[in-house]
Amino acid sequence: MVAASQHPNITMMTWSEVEKVDGYIGNFDVTIRQKAKYVDYDKCTGCGLCETKCPKKVNSEYDLGLGKRKSIYKPFAQAVPNKPIIDHKSCRKINEDKCGVCEKICPVGAINYDDEDKLVTERFGAVVMATGYDLFGWQEAYGEYGYGKYPDVITGLHFERMSNASGPTDGKILRPSDGTEPKTVVFIKCVGSRDEAKGKSYCSRACCMYTAKHAHQVKEKIEDSEAIVFYMDVRTPGKSYEEFYQRALDDGAVYVRGRVSKIYKQGEKLIVRGEDSLIGKQVEVEADMVVLATAMVPSIGSAKIASTVGFATDKDGFFQESHPKLRPVETFTAGVFLAGACQGPKDIPDTVAQASAAAVKVCGLFSKDNLATDPMISTVNESICSGCAICQPVCPYGAIEMKNIEERAQGKTIERQVASVNKGLCQGCGSCTVACRSGAINLQGFTNEQILAEVDAVCL
Repeated sequence: MVAASQHPNITMMTWSEVEKVDGYIGNFDVTIRQKAKYVDYDKCTGCGLCETKCPKKVNSEYDLGLGKRKSIYKPFAQAVPNKPIIDHKSCRKINEDKCGVCEKICPVGAINYDDEDKLVTERFGAVVMATGYDLFGWQEAYGEYGYGKYPDVITGLHFERMSNASGPTDGKILRPSDGTEPKTVVFIKCVGSRDEAKGKSYCSRACCMYTAKHAHQVKEKIEDSEAIVFYMDVRTPGKSYEEFYQRALDDGAVYVRGRVSKIYKQGEKLIVRGEDSLIGKQVEVEADMVVLATAMVPSIGSAKIASTVGFATDKDGFFQESHPKLRPVETFTAGVFLAGACQGPKDIPDTVAQASAAAVKVCGLFSKDNLATDPMISTVNESICSGCAICQPVCPYGAIEMKNIEERAQGKTIERQVASVNKGLCQGCGSCTVACRSGAINLQGFTNEQILAEVDAVCL
C-alpha cells in the first residue's frame, strides 16, 4: 500500500505489502511482498556510517517535506529493526550507475544494489488490522485557505513534527517560508470535520486536544506570542481533558468561535478572515503562521486491504466492527481484529486501550484447544444443488467453495460439482440463500420451512 503525505510531491512507501489472504480463523495463509531494501539485514549492524556519507538529499516523508533525508536512510528514529534502506527512486547508483559511496564505505558489505522483491507465504492464527489513518485532502476542498500559495499554512501534523525535539527544526517553531519565529499563530479547527458540504460529517475527536496542546506549546516556546484558535465547538471527553483545555486558556490562548472564510497574504503577513459568532461580527487576524486541524480519514489502500483480508468497511471507509458496544475490536470475519484509528477517529489513549483489547482477544483465541462456532450458518442440500456456483462470488466472506462428489444414477457412478460451506468462515449473513436458484442453500434456524411455519403460527 502507499501511504499519503500532505506534501504534494511526497509518497511514503511501505516495505512489506499483503498481497493475498487465504484460509480462516486459526489457519490464515498470508502472502506478503517484501520490498527490496537493497541492504542485507543479516549483515547490517545499523552503524549509520552509510547515511553520513551519502551525498544525495531528498524531502523527508516522515517530516512531511519540512526536512531532508539521505537516499539511504532509516525510516524514522525508532524504526525496528533500526537499520537503513535505500530509496531506489533517488539513489544515483541504482538509476545512473554512479556514486556507490555506501557500498564502498560499509564495513560489513551489507549493501546489495541487485536486491529484488520477495513473496513470502506464512501461516497465522489471527490477524490484527492496525493501518492507521491519513489526513483529509483539504487542499482541493478548502482552496480558500491558500494551499500551494502560502507555505506558512500547514497542518497539525506538520506542527507536530516541527515542535518535536527530534524533528527537522530540533523542536523550534519556525515558519517554513523563511525559518523565522512566528509571533502570531492562528489555529483553525474542524478543517474537513463536521462539514457535510465539503468534508466529512463526523467529528475527528483528537483535533480539539492536540490544538490545545499546540497552542500551549506556542505560548511556552515563543516569548510574547499569540495563539488564536478558531473553533466550532470544543470537545474534551477524556480524563483530565477539560483541565488541559482550561490550562491552555490560562496560558493566554484566545479562542474565537466561528468559521474562517478566507486566508490571503498581505506583505509578510497572512490575513485570516473569519467570524466571531459570539459577538456576531467579522474579524481579521494578521498571522505569521496558520495551522489547520484537518480531519482524520481512512488510510489510502484501506478499502483494498479490507477486501483482501475479507471484511467490510463502513460508509466513511473505516473498518467495520462486529458491534459498536459489545464487540468493538472484532470484525464479521472470525479471527480478524481491529486496533486504532483504522476503525474510526480516536486519540492515543483510546488507541492503546483498543490495541490492548485486540491483543487479549488474540490470546484468548490461542488459549483454546477447540472453538465454539456460531450454529446459525448456511448449509447445502447436495441432492438438489445444481453446481452453478452463483453463490460463490456472492459470499462476502469467501466461505463457499465448489467440490466434486460421486453419485449412483441408473447403475452408473457419475461425478458432479456442488457447493460446500466452510464453517470457520461463514458468518450466517444469508446472501447465498437469496442467490441460490435451486433453493439448495438454507440458513440453519432460518430455513424456508421454519419461516413459513412462524408466519402460519402468527396468523392463527
